[in-house]
Amino acid sequence: MTTGLLALPTAVADPGPGARDGSRVEASAIRLRADPRSPVSAADVPVTDATSGPRRTSPYSMLGLTWRGTDPTSLRFRSHGREGWSAWRTAEVLEDGPTPGTEGRPRRATQPVWVGPSDGVQLDVRGSGHRDLRLVLIDPGVLPSDDDVQATAPAAAAQRPALRTTASKPRKRPKASPKPRLLTRPQWGANERLRNGRPTYNAGLRQVHVHHTASGNDYTRAQVPAILRGMYRYHTKSLGWFDLGYNFVVDRFGRTWVGRSGGPTRLVRGAHTLGFNHSSVGIAVLGNFERTRPSRRAVTAVVRLASWKLDRHRRDATGRVAVRSEGSDRYRAGKRVRLHVVDGHRDTNQTACPGELLYERLPGIRRRAQWRIDHYGRG
Repeated sequence: MTTGLLALPTAVADPGPGARDGSRVEASAIRLRADPRSPVSAADVPVTDATSGPRRTSPYSMLGLTWRGTDPTSLRFRSHGREGWSAWRTAEVLEDGPTPGTEGRPRRATQPVWVGPSDGVQLDVRGSGHRDLRLVLIDPGVLPSDDDVQATAPAAAAQRPALRTTASKPRKRPKASPKPRLLTRPQWGANERLRNGRPTYNAGLRQVHVHHTASGNDYTRAQVPAILRGMYRYHTKSLGWFDLGYNFVVDRFGRTWVGRSGGPTRLVRGAHTLGFNHSSVGIAVLGNFERTRPSRRAVTAVVRLASWKLDRHRRDATGRVAVRSEGSDRYRAGKRVRLHVVDGHRDTNQTACPGELLYERLPGIRRRAQWRIDHYGRG
């Protein structure tokens, strides 16, 4: 079964996307609506098999699909932008999520995909058993701070810890792995009104879970805050989660962004690793690493962040730990599993995340994080 997009009853005067390259387009458009007091606009519309074909839209840059019931067997889309229609792409099913019953509605979803500036969309969804299928289009908008020099400075400035010195005191090495430079929620433009409730906190830290966002690799520095705003809107409004699911997000330029609210130095419970959120922190690298290698700067940022968090809680990055599952699609609730302290999402759930080419970097990430822990000592 092929499912097409349900047309909205909004007439358009022009032929819409595809007119320049000969594709047929229906004379109705999907209109995004602005969130109150926010640069973000979005549309969340039902999909049926009543009609098919390309659809004109208001400008958008991020796309996702949500549904109830079983997963479709195929989720493909193409977007229309300045260069015409893109090739057909597969949307990856989202396997991140909160602990069951703690936040959100029971909806399945794809990862939100960054497609860049677009004004048209076409879907090809196949399979049976899914219901209430909805298309989500998001335009994160632009803020003056997106291009701010402080928000776009490379992470190289955080390579060495800043140490205060005086004429009478010698330079001292930190007694613990130093905190990396963190870019804040206000710097990426988080609209705190979107949050659904308050943060909860874990009793301890046993693991660092590494993810990828599967959202695209060709973003610019200035687009990263917008991507985070789009993901945040998708997680909270489309999925009903309390907040952005990841505790931290690392981009390909080596910058580390605070994700979920509640305090980056605290043990905030995330919605990143279904069944294993209760004793961990989630770090997502922005991009898809099934066929693209993560940048050296991104890997280094993960090393610094993991070593800082683990050293604060007396954990060794190269070790293993026994963890009790709270219920995932790989380990039933109550099962005790022995896992790496620094692991990939696929170690706990049935998913390709964090992508083969990032997953193969995890042994090196563990060794480098442990070196930092050992080098700086434990005060």
